[in-house]
Amino acid sequence: MPFSADTLDFLFENRMHDSREWFAEHHDRYRKSVLEPLRQLVVALTPSMLSIDRELGCEPKVDRTICRIWRDTRYTHDPSLYRDNMWIIFKRGGRMHGTDYPGFYFDLSGSGFGYGCGFYAASTGYMNTLRGLILEGDPDYRRAQRSLAKCKQYEMDGDFYKRPHYPDRPAAERQWLERRNIGFNAFSKDFELLFSDRLAAFLERELLQLAPVYRFLLKAAKLEQQRLAALDGAQRQ
Repeated sequence: MPFSADTLDFLFENRMHDSREWFAEHHDRYRKSVLEPLRQLVVALTPSMLSIDRELGCEPKVDRTICRIWRDTRYTHDPSLYRDNMWIIFKRGGRMHGTDYPGFYFDLSGSGFGYGCGFYAASTGYMNTLRGLILEGDPDYRRAQRSLAKCKQYEMDGDFYKRPHYPDRPAAERQWLERRNIGFNAFSKDFELLFSDRLAAFLERELLQLAPVYRFLLKAAKLEQQRLAALDGAQRQ
């Protein structure tokens, strides 16, 4: 079941009403137009995701690979109950918003759809580990760079330091080194594609191109987890 215009209409209307009562009355529409297409997309992409990393979480359920439609308002000034976008994510660790591992994602809203690879919010320790690998000339970093050079649809994002920390490094390296967070994202307004049964195959091809990038990000994540484990062990002694 592909996404449809009603998918986006529902997200918009639900956010505008922002009412538990309205959502309950239209729950069947939510399941049919929003949740079921997301589940089917997760299932369709799972073989490709597991070919990249056998430990990626691929369970097609809310809070596993599919985000909740309701918002956590405890830590925000926005009191809205519901979001007007939805996403799926494939990552290790069992936590959709964890900062420990990178992941692959797909997001849709009334503006279009995005997809890519990166962190929800990388930790400072992780970014320091990533920078260390880059400065050492790690071969997986070089492979990631070569892959990105062929993928013009993706943009690297993440906030930069206010002041340069690595002014003497090559410009390509500084794109990685000077960021506080990191991700690689593409965006499309091709609604005909979004509403078609061609979407899964398109995303499969696109995300597989980022496999070398993901593997480099994952390498840094594993090293950071090892560092933290060693630190914890030393503190316990």
